[in-house]
Amino acid sequence: MVRRQQVVLSSAILILLFASLDVFSTFSSAQSPVRYVVAAKESKFFAHGLRGGLFWFKGHEHVIQVKEFGGEATITPGSILPATLRVTAQAGSLEETSPSFTEPQKQIINKELREVVFHPDKYPEITFQSTTITGKLVAGGQFEADIKGNLTLHGVTHQVTIPAKVTVNGDTLRAVGDFTIDRSNFGVKATSAFHGLVRVRNTVRLEFDVVARRG
Repeated sequence: MVRRQQVVLSSAILILLFASLDVFSTFSSAQSPVRYVVAAKESKFFAHGLRGGLFWFKGHEHVIQVKEFGGEATITPGSILPATLRVTAQAGSLEETSPSFTEPQKQIINKELREVVFHPDKYPEITFQSTTITGKLVAGGQFEADIKGNLTLHGVTHQVTIPAKVTVNGDTLRAVGDFTIDRSNFGVKATSAFHGLVRVRNTVRLEFDVVARRG
């Protein structure tokens, strides 16, 4: 009788153990970070300036678009954290898009961007790798995040913090925001050759609207 009770008790313990493991597995799976890949064709990334600030020539504001970039993010469903972000842009893809300039002027500006400002042959990539991400839920699927990480531009790396509004809707993630950098910290010079159409002052504002798909 005692042996039978021991067998029953052991069986009950095993059932509870496996049930607990199954619940834990489900919970862990629900909290596992999800990977999203940047959809570059649906995304926008610009460098532009405020009146009297950066990228200024004859009263016209430069609007430099990053044409080629990609990356990926991981976020945890329901809470966003922990999360990571990595973005890589091709320095040679930066182009003037402001309607304030004529097409011949844009060609000169783009030449200066390549040969005087960014030197993509020597420094082909601009990268950002997150180190710490903090944030809070503000509404269903919407988060406010501060993304701290290392920005490498023109061969120089500095830490920056990027505030962003992040929205998760099904398999789509969207991040919108802007931040500023001091171009002199990265050794990026203003133009001194050709027609000198690119007048780069120290503060540069970067604006992004990035879409990523679960993958």
